Amino acid sequence: MMKFSAYSTYDALGLAALVRAREVSPRELAEAAFARLDEVNPVLNAVVRTRREAALREADTMPAADASRPFAGVPFLLKDISQAIGGEALTSGAVLMKDNIAKRDSNYVARLRAGGFIPLGHTNTPEFGLKNITEPLLHGPARNPWNIACSPGGSSGGAAAAVASGIVPAAGASDGGGSIRIPASFTGLFGLKPTRGRTPVGPGIGRQWQGASIDFALTRSVRDSAAMLDLLQIVQPEAAFQTPLYPGVYLDDLLKPAQRKLRIAFTAASPVGTPVSGEAAAAVLATAQWLQAEGHEVEEKLSPVNGVRLMENYYTMNAGEVAAMFQSLESGMGRSIRADEVDIVTWVLAEAGKKVSAAEFVHSLNEWDVAAAQMAGLLGRYDLYITPANADSAPRIGELAQTPDETRRLLEVSGLPKDEQRRMIYEMFEPSLTYTPFTQLANLTGQPAMSVPVHLTPAGLPIGVQVMASKGREDLLLQLAARLEQSELWVGMKGNPMFP
Repeated sequence: MMKFSAYSTYDALGLAALVRAREVSPRELAEAAFARLDEVNPVLNAVVRTRREAALREADTMPAADASRPFAGVPFLLKDISQAIGGEALTSGAVLMKDNIAKRDSNYVARLRAGGFIPLGHTNTPEFGLKNITEPLLHGPARNPWNIACSPGGSSGGAAAAVASGIVPAAGASDGGGSIRIPASFTGLFGLKPTRGRTPVGPGIGRQWQGASIDFALTRSVRDSAAMLDLLQIVQPEAAFQTPLYPGVYLDDLLKPAQRKLRIAFTAASPVGTPVSGEAAAAVLATAQWLQAEGHEVEEKLSPVNGVRLMENYYTMNAGEVAAMFQSLESGMGRSIRADEVDIVTWVLAEAGKKVSAAEFVHSLNEWDVAAAQMAGLLGRYDLYITPANADSAPRIGELAQTPDETRRLLEVSGLPKDEQRRMIYEMFEPSLTYTPFTQLANLTGQPAMSVPVHLTPAGLPIGVQVMASKGREDLLLQLAARLEQSELWVGMKGNPMFP
């Protein structure tokens, strides 16, 4: 079996190259991944379910030298929400869904398989992906490899912990409000959220959170994300949102010299007026100074979008979506869902969503478009917009959980007037929003955005910097990330006690 000391030195493309060269077999890679999982997962709780026998069978039957598959034989983990394997469990981190069995592979999974990845199982996620931490009632908390007392973030927290601990070089993730970029920032990974419609997962699915949510991945190397975007981008005629295919090849274009100097705006100010740590601000400033030294035009600039109003509209969507999900689940169950069957956050959103009118929901979505126009205006003047990815390093496990007294107060949501329900939701999320006020903007406007690991705090925890670009310009983001990856700013796994 391949030793971890060797396995962990390769990214996904590197492992695939070994398979094509017949220097290692897909089974050996799967066995190395499972050995690492067995070693660290009892502590991290990153992976909630494995398919060991099925994965090894798939590894044994994969052609060893299939050059058409960029990730031939590479082990991969999927997120336990939306990334379904036919005939296997998919729980969405929810007690209500603990017995749910997927009917077929999702389109996302089918495309990953076509690219050569071998799915090993599913990673931990908060209930229905609704939190920026991963502490579901069903599976318990995932832990951060940099400090196991801390969270890896969410909602793709289990995926981040799995990649940052070396179980796999890349893992499936999704991002509806920062759920790729938040855990990337907390765990020293590269996290790209593509343009809305770049990687649709239809047919029949494609309006996830009204287009705010998109499936992609967490990786250690920039080139793995570039190659995965080449693999996963597609125009689906039936999709609700479509983006024209990139005319080049992301992987080939990574290290092309820039055709011109870029115009770049940055800010470290929270869009909702909450505190930003000195470490997060320092990360942004260091990145801006590095870019200026590279010859780019860099200017400090506040966001033109009303951040508080943006979050109010975001929570309106969350409430409506959860209420609609409850209707669907209750129809299938033939009974009503009880408060004690779900996380209190889920319950509050579902109850408040019952009072959101169709007119209010449409008006809220219209304001997304206003924000998109404002950001299009900003990015008409600048090529890139830089902020912290998170306002601080990772919170401690349990820090953002509701206390018993808070839970009792939140259970009163059903009898409150609509305006008080909305105030309750904002206050309920405010402690967690204080950690992550920057990422939701790109989801509601549809822009691509990434978190790059360019800072380490004195306590030894990473903080990422977020970079946004105009719709369709993932190439600019990936090219910048590739240059940063070669710079002294890039942290990656340096200092991670669980990574050699």
